[in-house]
Amino acid sequence: MKRMLLVVVCLLAMTLPALAQMPAQGATATADPVAKALKASFDTVSGYLAKSAEKMPEANYSFKPTPEVRSFGEIVGHVANAQFSYCSRVKGEANPNQGNDFEKKTAKADLVKAIDDSSAYCSVVYGSMTDAMLLEAPPAGPPPPPPAAGAKPRPPQPPMPRLRPLLGNITHDWEHYGNFVTYLRLKGLVPPSSEPNK
Repeated sequence: MKRMLLVVVCLLAMTLPALAQMPAQGATATADPVAKALKASFDTVSGYLAKSAEKMPEANYSFKPTPEVRSFGEIVGHVANAQFSYCSRVKGEANPNQGNDFEKKTAKADLVKAIDDSSAYCSVVYGSMTDAMLLEAPPAGPPPPPPAAGAKPRPPQPPMPRLRPLLGNITHDWEHYGNFVTYLRLKGLVPPSSEPNK
């Protein structure tokens, strides 16, 4: 119940700017305000993620504030993996990144490309949505790959509206952008969202 309430609150928060820009009564209404608000939120956070990945020097890609957490580079790879996973689920197609774990990459160039490619892939998905499509379940994709030896198979996921994974992706992106902010600050760098407007 709490999770559903959180989803509703987040969705309302994202749609308010779009609703505020809707024409007055009698004028032509903006088509698909929820889908447009979702895309705008994704564009903002994916831009911050890409700028953070560029801004952090390669020498600090292995930086961990404490030994128990992911390094900066591992978080970049993790976010890229997740974006491909969420957005391929919405498209109902096989994950184009299947079998390529970006979290194991260490070179800055590889990880910057990974975050850029995953964001570009998702941008097309967000840009293709209408409000009606957000409430529909995506087409069934290919079956998931078999579990690793000794691992429990994941139960099949019930059908869900496209809104859920798309909102989940944005929430996940913002969560890890918060990590980026901390890592950048610890290295004396200003996060993209705190840079002065030019």
